[in-house]
Amino acid sequence: MQKQKVDPGFERMIGGYGLTTAQILYRMPDHPTFLQSFSWQFEDVAPDYPRLHRFLDHWKREVEAAIHSVRVSHSRLIKPAEVRFARELGWLQ
Repeated sequence: MQKQKVDPGFERMIGGYGLTTAQILYRMPDHPTFLQSFSWQFEDVAPDYPRLHRFLDHWKREVEAAIHSVRVSHSRLIKPAEVRFARELGWLQ
């Protein structure tokens, strides 16, 4: 019998990864009065966001634009199921 392989994306979801959206507002040195926006969607783990932090560290080292603010939203892709008891059905008895 052949052993089935688990999809790596599914393993990440079980491990806590979820869809993360980051909106970065920044200023370029040649136009400091204008706020510009960069949006990015990726998989990351809340609440530490290691991938986002690596990206922001890279930005600070390599990009001349100064970050004004970062807005983050996150949604786990696999969540506990919500079960609600609506009503008892008479035909189940």
